[in-house]
Amino acid sequence: MTAKSKILIFSDWYEPGFKAGGPIRSVANFAQQMNEDYDIYILTGDRDLNDRDPYPGIERDKWIAQGNVHVFYISPENLSWKNIKNCIANLSPDFIYLNNMYSRYFTIYPLLLHWMKKTKARIVLAPRGMLQKGAMQYKHQKKILFLKILRTLRILKNVRAHATDMQEQQDIAKHFPGIKRIDIIPNFSAPVSVYQFIEKKAGTLNILFISRVSPKKNLGYLLSLLSDIPSGLSITLTVRGGIEDADYWEACELLIKKLPPHITVNFNGIIQNNAVPALIRQHHVFVLPTLGENFGHAIFEALSAGRPVLISDQTPWKNLAAQKAGWDLPLNDAATFIKVITDVANMEDKEFQEWCKGAWQFAKSYQENAKLKEKYIELFS
Repeated sequence: MTAKSKILIFSDWYEPGFKAGGPIRSVANFAQQMNEDYDIYILTGDRDLNDRDPYPGIERDKWIAQGNVHVFYISPENLSWKNIKNCIANLSPDFIYLNNMYSRYFTIYPLLLHWMKKTKARIVLAPRGMLQKGAMQYKHQKKILFLKILRTLRILKNVRAHATDMQEQQDIAKHFPGIKRIDIIPNFSAPVSVYQFIEKKAGTLNILFISRVSPKKNLGYLLSLLSDIPSGLSITLTVRGGIEDADYWEACELLIKKLPPHITVNFNGIIQNNAVPALIRQHHVFVLPTLGENFGHAIFEALSAGRPVLISDQTPWKNLAAQKAGWDLPLNDAATFIKVITDVANMEDKEFQEWCKGAWQFAKSYQENAKLKEKYIELFS
């Protein structure tokens, strides 16, 4: 029997973490789907995003088995060049899969070790949306300088890149014109949920925003839209997610205070991943006017639960309205966002159910037609 190839995944965060959002789900779904074909090893941090304490009940600084996957939760005191180098040398992986663009320990060090020929492993780099125009706006000069250094030293010369859509392929090619191979493969998603009915009364609408509270996720834009929704409708917005930018949240709170009485906003903080599907099913529409998403796991979860989505056109999910699955709109067209919210609020139940079924069918068709496993095997070969 031929031994399986080893893939060593570097990821700043992994399960049971959830605060970093999509990247954790992307890595977890990949490991779950591919562990029959590869020996999967994951080197990750020992705590969730912005947490001071490590995960409770999990052994640190050693390889532990989690099902068919091996995970090493490394403590901050052991994060070093020497230990990253030794980890790669001792494991001797066939592939190293990087899931960040700027992480010192989980991207830069492995890239440098490969560039210095300290490992024979083939490198696959997944920027995870960090080269998108929206993501590049923050700490712009530092990011541009770092990317220039990578280009000048040709550190990515023999690296394969993993893009999740054509836009990300273009972003990678723009910043690294010398990179030889860019494979476009969407992320694995969670299984499509069983469709569950929710009643819709004309004149009312319950909408849901799940994401970190930060400028990139654009909650403030959504709140400004709601201020222009006509009176006579009853709109309730539920916001779930950690506050990543306190100043931005303060600005959002000011917008909330100015909203008219027919608009209600409930902020309930961070939500565990396993509680997301049930929360989605309690709402009519999922809304995320993001500046850019690499995949948007929460968007797909909403579609798979049979809930139409109202999102920006800065995600891989396109042409939703044609299939009655939702709306992907340009952010410079606030009037259309407002019209969609108003129209959906006015919908009778019969018409709304058509959109719910369209969303569920969209997600189901995506999973049936993607054939992702074969594409990933080609990438890691």
